[in-house]
Amino acid sequence: MATFMKLFVILSIFSLLACSTNAQLVNNFYGTTCPSLQTIVRNKMTSAIKTEPRIGASILRLFFHDCFVNGCDGSILLDDTATFTGEKNAAPNKNSARGFEVIDTIKTSVEASCNATVSCADILALAARDGVFLLGGPTWVVPLGRRDARTASQSAANSQIPSPFSDLSTLTTMFSAKGLTASDLTVLSGAHTIGQGECQFFRNRIYNETNIDTNFATLRKSNCPLSGGDTNLAPLDTLTPTSFDNNYYKNLVASKGLFHSDQALFNNGSQDNLVRSYSTNGATFSRDFAVAMVKLSKISPLTGTNGEIRKNCRLVN
Repeated sequence: MATFMKLFVILSIFSLLACSTNAQLVNNFYGTTCPSLQTIVRNKMTSAIKTEPRIGASILRLFFHDCFVNGCDGSILLDDTATFTGEKNAAPNKNSARGFEVIDTIKTSVEASCNATVSCADILALAARDGVFLLGGPTWVVPLGRRDARTASQSAANSQIPSPFSDLSTLTTMFSAKGLTASDLTVLSGAHTIGQGECQFFRNRIYNETNIDTNFATLRKSNCPLSGGDTNLAPLDTLTPTSFDNNYYKNLVASKGLFHSDQALFNNGSQDNLVRSYSTNGATFSRDFAVAMVKLSKISPLTGTNGEIRKNCRLVN
């Protein structure tokens, strides 16, 4: 009996190790099954950004919002149907998440080259990386092998995606819940060096907060009135809104963070020194951002036989 129990324990350990190994993403997952994948994604993202530079930020935001809800599983791409409620109409995404058509275009080209092989989740991860690079930011090797979710969670999207109104303690807690540190929070927030925000999300900051440069507040008030104009846009980085650089941190040091959650990173708190460091050293920011993006991309992926490879990113098979 003792021998049997020892054998059972050993087999169980090997089984666990095998499952753990199977769950690992790998850098060249499609090397033989879809060798043209990365070229297709890069070419389509190049075309999309030439048409509209902002799309790089939009795709990056999609990836963040995907990974923060049940992991990087492509769930954010699913449309609502008569019998299915997805994440697109959750508060953090409704009328603001964009770039879905770009992912559709990439998926169509990938399917033409490698039918039923590449997940939408992996396409989104690659597109986010390429968008950053094409706007002047760093690049990194994206670990691949994710599969697509057959489910989504609007309630999780509502509760787990950080809000532009969040303070530092809330942000730190929400990132920690995903296995990300306060330093990861600060460097990943540097994604706000590109893209734009809606008036409704920064109105209170520019009219009521005191840790804000007065000239900056006046500038932003010009297209964000006290009432109305909720969807009017302003750049998250007032200096170089379509270039991926470290000016976001220079803005924070100058009290010109657009969202409350941005300025919370530099407000006599624990992240002040790191923000100050990134504001003076763009190379360090780029290096750390690439590392943090790989870490983000590994949050709870579906692998092996879990999930599926969607034929259409908007619908389960």
